[in-house]
Amino acid sequence: MRISQTLSKNAAVTSLDRAGVADLLARWRRRAGTAWRRRGVPEGIRITKVGLWFVLLTVVVAIAATNTGNNSLYLVLASMLALLAVSGISSRWNLRKLTIEATPPADVYAQRPFTLAFAARNRSRRLPRWLLLFSVHPRGPMRLIPYLPAGATARGALDLLLPRRGRHRLEAAHLSSLFPLGLFRKGMRYGLGIEILVYPEIFPAGSVELDPAGLAGDLSAPRAGWGHELHSLRQFRQGDDPRNIHWKKSAQTSALVFQEREAEESLRLSILFDNGVGRLADESERGRFERLVSEAATAAVDHLDRGFEVELVTRDRRLPFGGGGRQRREILETLALVEPAPRRRQPLAAGDTGARQLRLTIPAGAT
Repeated sequence: MRISQTLSKNAAVTSLDRAGVADLLARWRRRAGTAWRRRGVPEGIRITKVGLWFVLLTVVVAIAATNTGNNSLYLVLASMLALLAVSGISSRWNLRKLTIEATPPADVYAQRPFTLAFAARNRSRRLPRWLLLFSVHPRGPMRLIPYLPAGATARGALDLLLPRRGRHRLEAAHLSSLFPLGLFRKGMRYGLGIEILVYPEIFPAGSVELDPAGLAGDLSAPRAGWGHELHSLRQFRQGDDPRNIHWKKSAQTSALVFQEREAEESLRLSILFDNGVGRLADESERGRFERLVSEAATAAVDHLDRGFEVELVTRDRRLPFGGGGRQRREILETLALVEPAPRRRQPLAAGDTGARQLRLTIPAGAT
């Protein structure tokens, strides 16, 4: 009996050890894979204008030394060639052993500049780095890191602009350097793998017209209607509702006085975005569709900021009425990913017929 218990305990300990080793190996593989993806990949070397003139001067010195056989010219030529070699090796060394991280902002909108925060860490324990140029596109805007001590981290921000909504991926950070003499520009690519969801372009507030609300609502409007707040007092006219006679004022003036109420508007907005537009043949049609997406996003953001509850209805999804930051994010995410769908005859219906409505669609003949 004791022998069987001992064997079972040993088997359990062995299984736990194996599970721990497997977990350790899995974590090591994930870290190794991340490190491999983020390793520096050389992007080549480019000669600068200063470097081109220096190379041409080296060729002239080489020709002169060969023709004259002057030992001094040979010494100058050797020094210039050594300087070229040292410059190339130093620029390559200057871009190694770096770790790059980048963090985009929470909300990114199309056609609106945003700031990408980045951090560059020097993993070398002894040697600093000089004159580093950071960018996320070889021909995009750059930020200069003039000096990065050994083991230190430099932080900065890069201003970017993305022209279209949807998912965008920043695959890599591009580092280049003119160190040490500016003769060559060496490049190195470090993996980022950052995915950014870009929201639709937001137009100026008030640029989108809405359908009128129903008679009953939550917000008083400065015009006569059927609300609860007093709008004005006037003389009673034939056809007015006798229930709205102000009897106290009528007794004071010896004439019937009618009280007008302020109209009330709903604090709800239903955005009916009909993305069932069929196939978009050219860029002009695509641009018109994108403008409708931006109009829907503009109306949603504007009214949510004013305290409205907003509903979004498309052919693919319905977001019920809601308010606050969470509703704003869900609406913007939905509009950032919405795509044209097949046409359907059935119109979109609002969840509340008394709410304000914004209908956005492209007529069948327009495309």
